[in-house]
Amino acid sequence: MLSGKNMSHDEQAIKRLLETSKRIAVVGLSDKPERDSYRVAEYLLKAGYEIIPVNPRLSTWLGQKAVARLEDIEGPVDIVDVFRRGEETPPIAEKAVAIGAKALWLQLGIHNDETVRIAQEGGVNIVTNRCIKVEHSRLLKG
Repeated sequence: MLSGKNMSHDEQAIKRLLETSKRIAVVGLSDKPERDSYRVAEYLLKAGYEIIPVNPRLSTWLGQKAVARLEDIEGPVDIVDVFRRGEETPPIAEKAVAIGAKALWLQLGIHNDETVRIAQEGGVNIVTNRCIKVEHSRLLKG
């Protein structure tokens, strides 16, 4: 059986993930520039990643075609970056497993043990309680 790794405390694994990833689906991406999800995704877009906005209320975001659900994404996804409350993340983990994402990333302040279990049992690496923008800036730009 596949087993994903909890990479939350492994900086080298996080650095490798960020270096080798190209497509990031951002669940809960807002079209409001003052929101963290907007600022983080904009940073990642400028850093050269392909951003897939996942929000049923958006059709596009900064020129990127939005999808309503993870399962609507065509092609592979490297990282599913999540801006939702911890209790809302287990179904997102199930979808990340179903689409074969390489990693599930729960933003700073977000952790859910059930989500970690679902991801790991489904063969998806997971990072929790870390900001992908902060980690990218620190590990790849520093």
